[in-house]
Amino acid sequence: MSELRDLIEFVSKALVDMPEAVDVGEIVGEQTTVIELKVDKSDLGKVIGKQGRTARALRTILNAASTKLKKRSVLEIIE
Repeated sequence: MSELRDLIEFVSKALVDMPEAVDVGEIVGEQTTVIELKVDKSDLGKVIGKQGRTARALRTILNAASTKLKKRSVLEIIE
């Protein structure tokens, strides 16, 4: 369990109506970590936001946290 994964899980569960359906996966590569976020279909709009604003904010938070940990990470929202 990494801090980045936990961070995205925590924030995502706070955003959605069905937090039990939130599933966060992590694929650790040599240089970049991919955080995969799956939510219930009905909550997809909440995680993406108007014009992708919420998704961009999540990516910004992840970027700031991973910079602090001297890592590179990418957020993939899976439909």
